[in-house]
Amino acid sequence: MNKKLSLKNAGTFLVFGGPSIFAFAAVVIIPFIVGLFLTFTNWDVRTGDSSLIGFTNYLEVFRDKVFLQQLWFTLKYVFFTVVIANVFAFFIALALTRGGRGEQWLRTGFFTPNLVGGIVLGYLWQTLFSQVLPYLGAKYGWELFQTSWLTNTGTAFWALIIATAWQLVGYLMIIYIAGFTGVPNDVLEAASIDGAGRTSVIRRIILPLTVPAIVICIFISLSRSFLTYDINLALTKGGPFNSTELATYHIVQKAFLSNQYGVGQAEAVVLFAVVAIIALTQSYLLKKLEVES
Repeated sequence: MNKKLSLKNAGTFLVFGGPSIFAFAAVVIIPFIVGLFLTFTNWDVRTGDSSLIGFTNYLEVFRDKVFLQQLWFTLKYVFFTVVIANVFAFFIALALTRGGRGEQWLRTGFFTPNLVGGIVLGYLWQTLFSQVLPYLGAKYGWELFQTSWLTNTGTAFWALIIATAWQLVGYLMIIYIAGFTGVPNDVLEAASIDGAGRTSVIRRIILPLTVPAIVICIFISLSRSFLTYDINLALTKGGPFNSTELATYHIVQKAFLSNQYGVGQAEAVVLFAVVAIIALTQSYLLKKLEVES
């Protein structure tokens, strides 16, 4: 009887869970294993020749000063993007959970940029930074916008951050709104009766009770920022003077344009390790903070 029940449960699981498992294995697990294997070869896509070369590709990664510089640039880009996107998303969500009129429309408006593809988004912001803002800067004497931000190494960095954060804010806002709905109203009312100010309520009540939402938002913004490629390609193409090339952009250039697939894949594995370490560390620290609070 137990054996028949187990077989029935296994059959049910395969019927409903089998397609998802197959898709996940075909899209994620198998490509990851094949890619990991390629890092130990000198595979040439043009000839199909390949041979095992051990850790040579990984040694080449750490000899590639350009990749290491772009990895450092990526870390700075991710840090500012995560901070800016989460701060704006948090306070926008806070403003849109106060019961005001038109909140649903405003939520939809803020979420819309997340639905725009990275390539389209990059070209939209490219037009804004290279044509619209310089025109307005020249017309109204705004010195900050009189020249295109994309032609200067310093401002191009911030242009890339602004475009990415603008896309992320709406998605993170929805998660923060879900977190705020879990804050008990009686606690907020008690704090108001006791004379607590808005800042104190946010710092002592809302923030501690929404740590799970903060953990999720930081994790999502970290992973998406590290894997940015389409916006980088459409907005700056790594310019000016390769000053805004993110690590993902460099990896694609190395693998597909330079035909160094083994080295490019090894760089991708190194980037994956960096993202995993940072994401798991922040998740652990914030989860610990959640337990303490």
